[in-house]
Amino acid sequence: MKRVLSGMRPTGNLHLGHLVGALDNWVKLQNEYECFFMVADWHALMSEYENPAKLPEYAINNVVDWLSVGIDPKKSVLFIQSEVNAHLDLYLVFSCLVPLGWLERCPTYKEQLREITSRNLNTYGFLGYPVLQAADILLYKADKVPVGEDQLPHLELTREICRRFNTLYKRKVFCEPQAILTKVPRLLGIDGRKMSKSYNNTINLCDSQEEIKKKISRMITDTKRIRLSDKGHPDLCNVFSYYSVFLPEMKTEVYDWCQQAKLGCTDCKKRLASGLIEKLFPIQKRRQELLKDKAQIKKILKAGRDKAISVANQTLKEAKEAMGILRLDI
Repeated sequence: MKRVLSGMRPTGNLHLGHLVGALDNWVKLQNEYECFFMVADWHALMSEYENPAKLPEYAINNVVDWLSVGIDPKKSVLFIQSEVNAHLDLYLVFSCLVPLGWLERCPTYKEQLREITSRNLNTYGFLGYPVLQAADILLYKADKVPVGEDQLPHLELTREICRRFNTLYKRKVFCEPQAILTKVPRLLGIDGRKMSKSYNNTINLCDSQEEIKKKISRMITDTKRIRLSDKGHPDLCNVFSYYSVFLPEMKTEVYDWCQQAKLGCTDCKKRLASGLIEKLFPIQKRRQELLKDKAQIKKILKAGRDKAISVANQTLKEAKEAMGILRLDI
């Protein structure tokens, strides 16, 4: 089977955006590829270095969510990035090869410097984020990497690093990974902006029923619909987009409610909350069961760590051999 590598930064609770943007796809991929799914805690540290104390807690909670939605440790390798030392070893090697210009032109780097003002990201570590990402991917010789279109420049940089290493040391240690383009459904936060914990506009997978009801009640609806008798514009309404993603069987009916002013926005949101709670119930039930046996979670992560170390160390050995710096036992 061809191999896939993907990961998530443990910077908070996982939310509906993670579910439809990545996790649903991961569940499908594990039936088609040999999958390595990584808790990217070194990547998280690059932006959360000022307050990193909660990263270990978030790491475990994120893995619990992965398992709850259907990631199967018998099919996939689950591990924590910082427990595999080879990631930093290869990152250092690549750091010596990558021109600064390659990193400074990265569009996501520029965008995040511009958009994220709550933390100081003008650091060497954050600039080098894509180099560590390349080390993550190439360590496992991943054939495919699931990404959204906004991440394609990062993957192209990984391929450039791959070519530079292989050319410089005249040995094909690494293969160029290809993208699995992930079509992410339109899903904004409850305030109409991108769903992000930084904006406090998420609906989390672990939210209680009451929390879900409260959050959905605050969702921005069709701003052009002022009175109950006004006909709505469902194509412009964020609430309708949630029906489209999570309750598609109700989509036609809801469209008619709104467009013909048969139902008010408050009632529409209440029905969305009920449907969403029902959809999340199996995930949350599984989550509660998993949290009763944290020893099993640690066992899964240990097995994943051992497998990841075995694969990563072999790749690192090949890279050092190509460079002529492999230590010899004396």
